[in-house]
Amino acid sequence: METRKAKTTLTVTSLALVALLAFSMFVTAADPEPTEARQKVNPKTEELRAGKNYIPTKVYTAEEDRKMLKLFEGLRVADVVDGMDKAGLRNVGVMSPDIHPAWKDTVHFKHRFIGIALTVRYVPVNWPLPPKMDTKVFDQYQSKHYGTTAAEPFVDLIRDGTAIVIDDSTGYDVGPIGSFNIMVYKSHGCVGVVTDATARDLDEVAAQKIPLYIKEPGRRIRPGRNQTESVNRPIVCGGALVEPGDVIVADGDGVLVVPRAHAKEVAEYARATIEMDRPRRLELYKKLGLPLDDSVK
Repeated sequence: METRKAKTTLTVTSLALVALLAFSMFVTAADPEPTEARQKVNPKTEELRAGKNYIPTKVYTAEEDRKMLKLFEGLRVADVVDGMDKAGLRNVGVMSPDIHPAWKDTVHFKHRFIGIALTVRYVPVNWPLPPKMDTKVFDQYQSKHYGTTAAEPFVDLIRDGTAIVIDDSTGYDVGPIGSFNIMVYKSHGCVGVVTDATARDLDEVAAQKIPLYIKEPGRRIRPGRNQTESVNRPIVCGGALVEPGDVIVADGDGVLVVPRAHAKEVAEYARATIEMDRPRRLELYKKLGLPLDDSVK
């Protein structure tokens, strides 16, 4: 009796194994390619694997930029913020108050600027700093990195009215912007620079009267500390999205980013705001006996 049961159990088990093997062979025959092989022939998958940007960079002509800047001429951050509210862009484009002017001119307000965004992104390096070097080797090291990882290819894109906006690595004591390269930017037509990190030579920059907005001072050189990741791509600076071609407005109230698609509507309301405000302030200046400054002339 026990022998018959054992034989029956063995037979059932054998039949189950045969059925499982047959099913496996059927599945393999129906789908001979492994999962990895199927993924390799998908061009979209490989495109993603190589890295892909989903927000396109819109390119504007110099004439389009000139006309846009004309709409914003003489406007303040306060006026433009009101225009943003009117356009439904509440809480959009306002950079953190940590981003502030590196210097101020309260007579002629030369620290103020309005420009068209040219964006740059720096990221920290992930290789070790070299050991102590003699002067010649150190100079060669600097020169090499200023021509490669720490290069500034965006300079060729600067034109009249450009505002350079930099998304940089925070927490590093490095000064990517200094008194020399900011003059190079200006010589190409740059009207102001904004970074969510650091700059150095701040006394000289103030004496040069070139608008610069920073989070804090930085003192060390770029080679071995950060590297250029991209130019004219969407970035985040001071908590605000900045796309190439956006309008940048900066003064003592901070920095504002106006999305290009809404800039005309924003500027029109801002213009009406300041044209109502200026004559009323002028009356109060006269009543109080205050000397007239450029804000009411």
